[in-house]
Amino acid sequence: MIIRYCVIDIYPKKYKHNTRTNIIIIMASKTPIRAIAVFNGKKIKGMVYFTENLQNNTVIMDIHIEGLRKNGLHGFHVHECGDMSEECESMCAHFNPYGKQHGCPGDKERHVGDLGNLIANRNGIAHYQRIDDMIKLRGTKANIIGRGLIIHADEDDCGLGNTPDSLTTGNSGKRIACAIIGYAKSPKK
Repeated sequence: MIIRYCVIDIYPKKYKHNTRTNIIIIMASKTPIRAIAVFNGKKIKGMVYFTENLQNNTVIMDIHIEGLRKNGLHGFHVHECGDMSEECESMCAHFNPYGKQHGCPGDKERHVGDLGNLIANRNGIAHYQRIDDMIKLRGTKANIIGRGLIIHADEDDCGLGNTPDSLTTGNSGKRIACAIIGYAKSPKK
């Protein structure tokens, strides 16, 4: 949206020019950002799209991952680094810019990167939509663009286990698949 504003007769006559002064104000409307993480491993393949919902400041995740354990739950986390130089091992710890303990979506205490569990059906496919109110795709400490997205071998216990690892990783086990979260091209209209 562009608004044209003309300045007329607001200065004393001695300061006026013979020509009109035009001030153009450009009001930038926010366009939702889309991001994507592509899993292309030997066994686990798929995509996760992240789309901003500007009305309620959330991010919608469209998940389609194949090759998971049938009827399984797999810890699902954003990690600090989008570094795949050593495959999933170089992606650092869970993304935790606010220094919280591990939890799950909906918990008061959780890492920004704690996305709970992927839920696979009887064919080993996770295909559904989820909404998160902590991750962001622009300008805040919670921005996940360029970070790693990891699927773990085991279920995330949401910080409720009786081990020290529960409060940092949710006892999610080995990193079995990873991807880097990057900007996605705009969908065709």
